[in-house]
Amino acid sequence: MIRPTRRDVLRYGAAAAAASALAAPAIADAWPSKPIKIVCTYPPGGLTDVFSRAYGEYVSQKLGQSVVVENKTGAAGAIGAELVKNAPPDGYTLMFTNSTTMVQNKVLFKKLPYDPDKDFSLVAWFNTGHLPTAVNKDIPVKDIKEFAAWCRDRKVSAATYGAGSFAHVVAETLNRNHGFKLEPVHYRGEGVMWQDVAAGNVQTATGSYASQLPFLQQGTVKVIAVPTLERMRKLPDVPTFYEQGFTDKAFQVRGWVGCAAPAGTPEEIVKKLSDLMVEGGKTERVLKINDQFGIDEGARDRVYFRKVLDEEGPVVLGVIKGLNIEPQ
Repeated sequence: MIRPTRRDVLRYGAAAAAASALAAPAIADAWPSKPIKIVCTYPPGGLTDVFSRAYGEYVSQKLGQSVVVENKTGAAGAIGAELVKNAPPDGYTLMFTNSTTMVQNKVLFKKLPYDPDKDFSLVAWFNTGHLPTAVNKDIPVKDIKEFAAWCRDRKVSAATYGAGSFAHVVAETLNRNHGFKLEPVHYRGEGVMWQDVAAGNVQTATGSYASQLPFLQQGTVKVIAVPTLERMRKLPDVPTFYEQGFTDKAFQVRGWVGCAAPAGTPEEIVKKLSDLMVEGGKTERVLKINDQFGIDEGARDRVYFRKVLDEEGPVVLGVIKGLNIEPQ
C-alpha cells in the first residue's frame, strides 16, 4: 500500500479546495436548466398563494423556465417547510410561507421537523399589509368595543389560519387582556376560514385584506378593527385597535410572506432570485395586486428579510410566550 506524503496531502487538498471554489459559480452559470418549483405552505386563496404565483410568473418570464407552484399545507406551514428543507440546494426549489412558519412555530411546537434559523437561505420579504379583524354581517356591532359587549353572554368562535398565527394571537390577547371568551378554531389557510365567517359557522376572524376582499364586496363580513397604528387606506372609516383603546403590542405586529430556498443554495443563485423578486414587486401585475389589497410596498430583498427576522421576530415571540399558548 502506498501512503501519500504530507506534500501530496497538501497538494491534493489545495486542488480540492480550488475545485470547490469553482463549483458554485459553475452551478450558478448553468442555472436554470429546468423548471423551478415553488412550495407554497398554505392553500390556494390566501395571500401567500397569490404572491407565490404572481412573483413566480415574473421569475419564469425573466429566466425562460417554467415555475410551478405546489401547495403543501398543514401544521402551520411545517409540512411544506420540511419538504423544502430536504430538497437539493440547487436553486430549483423555493418556499413561499409566512411569519407563522418562520417565527411563531418556534414556540408553538415542542419539536419541529425543520430549523427556521438554519435550514433556509432567505430570498425575499413581502409586506402583506394590514390584517383587519372582521365579523359576520349579521352580528349587530360596528367596532371592537361593541363586539366585546355582544360576546359577553355568548359562545363565540374565532377562526384563525393556524395555531400561533397572528389571528390566533389576536383572539388570545382579547381573551387574556380584555375579557373576551373567544374559542379559537384553526384552519389550514385563509380561504376556507373566510368562507366559514361569511356563512356564520364562526363569528369572527383576523387576516389579510386580500383574502377578506371578496366577502367584503359581497357584504357577508364587515371589518370592526384594524391593527397597527395607522388606518388602512382602503378602509379609512374603520378605527384601529389602538384608537379604540386596545394598545397591546400584539395588535401592532406586521404580517408578511417570505420566500426562502434550502440552506446551502449557491449564493449567486440566491442573490439572483432576490433581485428578481424585488424587480417583480415593481411590475404592473404586482402593483395592481398591492393596490387592490391595500399593500403599500413590493418585495424587499434578502438583507431586509434578515433584518425583519432579527428585529421583529423576538417581539412576536415575546407576545406569544406571554400568552402561554400550550405547544403542540
